[in-house]
Amino acid sequence: MKISSFLTPILLGMCLAFGEATAQDKNTAPASTQTSIADIKFEKELHDYGTIDQGANGVYEFKFSNNGKEPLIISGARGSCGCTVPSYPKEPIPPGGQGLLKVSYDTKRVGTFNKTVTVTSNANSGTKTLTIKGVVNAKAEEETFPAKKVSSGMPLEYTK
Repeated sequence: MKISSFLTPILLGMCLAFGEATAQDKNTAPASTQTSIADIKFEKELHDYGTIDQGANGVYEFKFSNNGKEPLIISGARGSCGCTVPSYPKEPIPPGGQGLLKVSYDTKRVGTFNKTVTVTSNANSGTKTLTIKGVVNAKAEEETFPAKKVSSGMPLEYTK
């Protein structure tokens, strides 16, 4: 009993000291780890292709601007699958500047799609997620007509 009454004030003091040290670390964080003042703003974050034909142009350009007070640096853009390929400007976008992030969707794939592109930058908002969606209709097969045969049994080409 005497040992536990002796250790209690020591343990309590250590806990309080640790709590104060942790609080001081949070308040004195270096400026380099504080939030950026670059700000990325997309005109729209969702593009609906609607219904498009198989093999159609699946490229869309998302327009954005830097509404912040320091250069915007896009460090990466990643599609949710291999059928969605983004490309982005590698150079910094100055405050007030604008840019385009191009997304290519592989329209050889038939059916409904809903894909995302995750954009990573130094903006105060962190990562942004852009979405593309739509329906790809299968290309109509060309009409084929059976070959006509003459009385000799030889096939002829059919002409329209």
